[in-house]
Amino acid sequence: MYCSACGTQLAPGLSFCNRCGMSLKERTGSNAAPIAAFLSAITIIGVVGLGIMLGGTLVLTKEAHLKEELLGFFMLFTFFIVAIIEILLFRQLSRFTAAVKTKAIEAAQPLSTPVELRASQTPRTLVESMPSVTENTTRTLQYSPHEGPR
Repeated sequence: MYCSACGTQLAPGLSFCNRCGMSLKERTGSNAAPIAAFLSAITIIGVVGLGIMLGGTLVLTKEAHLKEELLGFFMLFTFFIVAIIEILLFRQLSRFTAAVKTKAIEAAQPLSTPVELRASQTPRTLVESMPSVTENTTRTLQYSPHEGPR
């Protein structure tokens, strides 16, 4: 068996490639279920919101005998609520799909090998040590025979 990323021969039973770190497990998990749930929620909320907007207007016209201005306000208010919920659901769906894409890209990229890591490091030079802050102050606090009393 050979690694699909780097072509190194692999021992049976490994979960990751010894050379590049690529996962050797089969990806059986599907991310279609959460996406389908989001799309179903978006569709259901849109249809139910449209039904509430139109059905509520008919009921308020026949039963409550409201004026057209109030009915227009009701329809506009209902439309804005449904539109905001739809926008938020679309936003969450796009975040979820972006996260799935980045996870797939990260999983497809092999890890760096130690040789690559060593080559990327630049040699470090040692910095000269700084003198102690208390070094000069302890000398000045010692008794000096040349100084007179204060």
